[in-house]
Amino acid sequence: MQESRKLEDYLIERTKPKGIDVLCGLKHFAIITYAVPSDRFQDIFPERFKLDTVEINGHEMGLISVVPFIDVDFTSAVFPFPKFTMGQTNYRIYIIDTETGERCVWFLGTTLDSWTLAVPRHLWNLPWYAGKVSFDCTRNEVNGLYEKYSMETVSEWAEASVELVQSESDELEFPGFPDVESALVYLTHPLAGFYHRRDSKLGTYRVWHKELDVKPAKLKSAKFKLLSDLGIVNDAEQNTPYSVLIEPINEFTIYLPPTIVG
Repeated sequence: MQESRKLEDYLIERTKPKGIDVLCGLKHFAIITYAVPSDRFQDIFPERFKLDTVEINGHEMGLISVVPFIDVDFTSAVFPFPKFTMGQTNYRIYIIDTETGERCVWFLGTTLDSWTLAVPRHLWNLPWYAGKVSFDCTRNEVNGLYEKYSMETVSEWAEASVELVQSESDELEFPGFPDVESALVYLTHPLAGFYHRRDSKLGTYRVWHKELDVKPAKLKSAKFKLLSDLGIVNDAEQNTPYSVLIEPINEFTIYLPPTIVG
């Protein structure tokens, strides 16, 4: 069983942006999470990190999330600057940094639908890849829930498609956690990410956001090529997620540039 956590213990003051830090809204923000045997994550990240496992039905499981959204009003957090809109999908594994004890995520990579991909990919060597991302979403005008949520990504690296739907009867259930709040801290509030840069060096960056107001949803269908290619979540398992969460829009501060570790 994961330990009990209170969100108030993880909410921190927003560090004042400077330099090239970015402010952006994340629209149609979804977190589609899978629980799979922990041995499927071997050799994916350096020994400095360990999988932040969850015990489910007596089995030690690791959690991995696919996070699609549309960047809206993506712009400088400091200076007047043009605003960009672009589709994006992140792939992240929940880990613990054994040097600091911080719970964080390991980024497998990102697909981005924008010419601005050149900056993170080539200037900072981030594992970001090109993809044509399209969303088709409809929300109920009365309760704000998604009557339709469809995302499709055409990409050589990580072709993807997913359909979600929400209803007022959806419930938040998180096996392996003592309560809902503890699970939401785990799933929605890691503020540090690590990854292998495209030059194989270890990189990291940080974000800030307030409490996310996510609601549960159900998955109608999903196909995430990257997860099956890596042998982490097979095609059949992709239609039975651990949890699905959606927030129509939120706001993130991204502190840039990313840094090289060590």
